[in-house]
Amino acid sequence: MPEAQEAGRTRHLSLIARIIVAVVAIAWVLHGQDWAELGRVLRRLSLWYFGLSLATYATGQVVIALRWWMLLRAQSIHITIRTAVRLYFLGLYFNNLMPGSVGGDLLKAWYITKHTDKRLAGVLSVVVDRVIGLAGLVLMAIFAYLLFVRGPLGGPVPEAAPEQAAGGHKNLVLWVVAGILAVLVFLLVQPYGRARLRREAGRALHRGIGVLVDVRDAILVYWSKPLTLLWATLLTFVAQSIVIVAFWLLGRNLGITAALRYYFVIFPVMWVVGALPISVAGLGILEAGIVGMFTRLAGTPAEKALALAFCQRLVWVLASLPGVAVHLFGSHLPRQISVDSGRDPN
Repeated sequence: MPEAQEAGRTRHLSLIARIIVAVVAIAWVLHGQDWAELGRVLRRLSLWYFGLSLATYATGQVVIALRWWMLLRAQSIHITIRTAVRLYFLGLYFNNLMPGSVGGDLLKAWYITKHTDKRLAGVLSVVVDRVIGLAGLVLMAIFAYLLFVRGPLGGPVPEAAPEQAAGGHKNLVLWVVAGILAVLVFLLVQPYGRARLRREAGRALHRGIGVLVDVRDAILVYWSKPLTLLWATLLTFVAQSIVIVAFWLLGRNLGITAALRYYFVIFPVMWVVGALPISVAGLGILEAGIVGMFTRLAGTPAEKALALAFCQRLVWVLASLPGVAVHLFGSHLPRQISVDSGRDPN
């Protein structure tokens, strides 16, 4: 019981810390903005382009759900594509709309065990799906940056870009470092704080080792099925590429003249950063990063970059709403427990 209470307090403190990070990041990105210009940019927004971005993003999420379904079948876990899509959008709903300590991946891993008796294999499929997704984004960003931005196909970066963002980036780094140091000093000067830091460091190490063990087991399981991994990687590139192109069209509608190559660098990088549990659904971190990278790399005015970041956030929220229906109607649960007979009762 004391351990459960301690775990509950830790989750609450983690949530409070992430909320504070989100608030600070939002305040930073909004500070100094030209609100009149931001309003003019948003008034340019075409509902047709926004709807296209929303539909494309939702389609991309269905493709990613299909990727997870393929990984489940590689483990001989037989659920329908419809069930995989439901569980995926349930996870999307918790990732983007629920500010709690329970993430979407954890929910997917929990509920997939309700559809199969191969529980460990089901959980590992979620881990592998996340690893493939993040690795695919990193590879996309590196390839696009080296070949199209920095390399011979990129062309020169606008001269005004470094000056526009240098001061803001320096201030952001200084504030973040100062905040971290202040928290550490506050904890270290108190015996209770020192004890908590030791406990949290031990837990983090234990969890990190556990994650590494899970990843190793998953690699061993999937290593014998390279075609499945290849198709999963290709689906990652397809799903994320169509979403990036849609956001590029939306950015053009907002008056952003940055070439498509910058989108293939900025959005994958920020999506990976947003997946880190340092803020609530990446709130504030994503917006600040998009503004900073667009102004630095492409010389985009901060108000236009912020308008695009706001649009992306709204697209994410709206695309997550089907997960609410899945949760309310219980369609993520099987009518009867499946034991992988080859058919899913849903």
